[in-house]
Amino acid sequence: MKKSIIQISTYLLVFLLAFFVLMLLKAWSGGEFDSVESFQAYMLGYGIFAPVMLALFQAAQVVIPVLPGFLGCAAGAVMFGSVGGFWCNYIGISAGSIIAFLLARKYGTEIVKEIFKGGKYDKWADRAARSKSYAAFMFAAILLPLFPDDYLCYLSGLTKLSTRKFICIILLGKPWCILAYSFGFSLIGS
Repeated sequence: MKKSIIQISTYLLVFLLAFFVLMLLKAWSGGEFDSVESFQAYMLGYGIFAPVMLALFQAAQVVIPVLPGFLGCAAGAVMFGSVGGFWCNYIGISAGSIIAFLLARKYGTEIVKEIFKGGKYDKWADRAARSKSYAAFMFAAILLPLFPDDYLCYLSGLTKLSTRKFICIILLGKPWCILAYSFGFSLIGS
């Protein structure tokens, strides 16, 4: 995969994020957000576009790991409450994880080494190679908060882990951490 595609995708994600932040700053400076409820009402004014944008952002932040995923989880919980935020985040992060796996499966170590800068590839590839059961290691890693899940999704695409097993690990392992973030951040937002 050409480096320019990764760079263009990164620039596009940063541009969309900056545009979204500028929209929020404009609304905030105009007095739109005097409480969490007014912020939620503002976001819901965008209709289905708001949760779709959050899900797309979460998928993109896995594929192009620029920001930690828990920031999107926090934003989702504040914007849509714990349940709505959970679903947007779960769908987006799961989709992004599967896309990252499939990209690595299709383009190989070239794309993974591009994303794993400064020896991270060697470190994580070595851990994966030493693991007696990579699937169990991957499932445990997905369950843990603040673990480098995005990198492991790419790395998993280079292993013998089947696509079906990977998807099962993501779908069964991802919700617990996202649930904890969603309910925790929604309590802060209340």
